[in-house]
Amino acid sequence: MSSHKYSIGAVILAAGKGTRMFSHKPKVLQELLGEPILRFVYRALDPIIQGGIWTVIGHGAQLVRDAFAEEQRSFVMQEEQLGTGHALQCAWDDIAASGAEFILAINGDTPLVQQSALEKLVAETTAAQADVGFITLTLDEKNAFGRVVRVKGKVNAIVEVKDYDENTFGPEPNEVNAGIYLLKVATVAPLLSRLSNANANGEYYITDIIGLAVTEELHVHGVECGHDTNLMGVNTPAELARSEESLRRQIVESHLERGVHIHAPESVRIGPEVTIEPGAIIHGPCELYGKTAIGAEAVIHSHCWVKNSVLHPACELRNFSHVEQAEIGTGAVAGPYARLRPGAVMEEDARVGNFVEMKKAILRKGAKASHLTYLGDADVGSEANIGAGTITCNYDGINKHRTIIGAKAFIGSNSALVAPVKIGDEALVGAGSVITKDVEDGELAIARGRQKNLRKKRHP
Repeated sequence: MSSHKYSIGAVILAAGKGTRMFSHKPKVLQELLGEPILRFVYRALDPIIQGGIWTVIGHGAQLVRDAFAEEQRSFVMQEEQLGTGHALQCAWDDIAASGAEFILAINGDTPLVQQSALEKLVAETTAAQADVGFITLTLDEKNAFGRVVRVKGKVNAIVEVKDYDENTFGPEPNEVNAGIYLLKVATVAPLLSRLSNANANGEYYITDIIGLAVTEELHVHGVECGHDTNLMGVNTPAELARSEESLRRQIVESHLERGVHIHAPESVRIGPEVTIEPGAIIHGPCELYGKTAIGAEAVIHSHCWVKNSVLHPACELRNFSHVEQAEIGTGAVAGPYARLRPGAVMEEDARVGNFVEMKKAILRKGAKASHLTYLGDADVGSEANIGAGTITCNYDGINKHRTIIGAKAFIGSNSALVAPVKIGDEALVGAGSVITKDVEDGELAIARGRQKNLRKKRHP
């Protein structure tokens, strides 16, 4: 955690539609490695902000609220999207009431922003005792960022590209505004009501605070961050893809450096919240997302997809398997072509083979279902064997019911177990049976028509 001597809050500007994304979703909900852009901004802010974080939302506001419903986030509504300055005005009452001395304002479309850059902004601005601080970049290529106008080295204004006039401001500079500000609440408050929309877009710009502050002879400080592309916003599908690839490389490299074995790393996608212990082995291509946790010596073969799941040490996930909100125990083996759906649990040394699907089902220690099986709402006892083609019929059209299978039970191939039903310890179900009644410990159950062999008629 940061230990700044000032009380600092933050406001995230996240109300825009993002028309250049060509998507119905708000721009801040576009995803990188399975996570929305806005979550990355929160992750950079959370460790350094003590005075509250307000997110200004507008387009698709309910979608944004829903995406973060499980997190205690504060949202401010911008009914009309009239620009970044107007968004700040919408949040200002909450900011002022909080008692924060400084407010850090940042766009919600900067998923690669690093905590270190925000720390630098805070440290340099407060050390300079400035009223307004903002991050600047020096870029050679053409871009849509506001130009930083300096007079004798001191910041004089930020001018949007559409409004830049060389006759007025001189040659267009390469120094641009990154859109991240630190504002002293007491001295900036009077400037907000003076923002004007007399510009090419007819919007109120937060950048105009710089010019107003200069006019009022307030101290404005530009924090230079060179060519840090992590500070750039994401506006188009192409920019989103480039940002995602940059993040993917960073994450994979960090796992390699910590001792994770990754084969074909260029084809491995790992989400930012995934944890992997040193010694785990991952073969690309594969995808690991959400809060997935992978233990030491676990092996994940190629073409697997895993999300929000726990893979314990020394387990093995074989090729082309799909795992979501599931757990694979120590020494357990799943796949190839296994599908573990939410609530699936494989305990120590359990086995799931090809084309086996589990949902809200438990395979106890050493139990196995080797192929072509559906286990839904089931509890399978230790060392039980589930034959090929077995189905737990858990849904009656209205409700789901559980199937209980005892330890060391043997379920013959092509059996249907109609829940609710219980198969006892060491019980045996004959192949091809449809079981609708409980089977006691050690019993043999056969429920199928009697076989009849008829001699073929011979034709003359």
